[in-house]
Amino acid sequence: MKFMLDMAKEETIKLEGTIEELLPNMTFRVALENGMTVNAHLCGKMKMRNIRVYVGDKVSIEMSPYDLTKARIIYRHK
Repeated sequence: MKFMLDMAKEETIKLEGTIEELLPNMTFRVALENGMTVNAHLCGKMKMRNIRVYVGDKVSIEMSPYDLTKARIIYRHK
């Protein structure tokens, strides 16, 4: 039981990309700098503050190391 308490949270992978397409339900297709494309959604703080994201915007995303096809948009660059 003590072993489970000592495990560290998995680190997220942080990357940058460009919004390529708007999809239904506040999801976006993001083209990453390394050539991959992922589906991403807005993080909760961006939703709360009504930050708008449009096609062509540069964004920072974070991904789980377990599923490299989905991501979360955490910052919109100006």
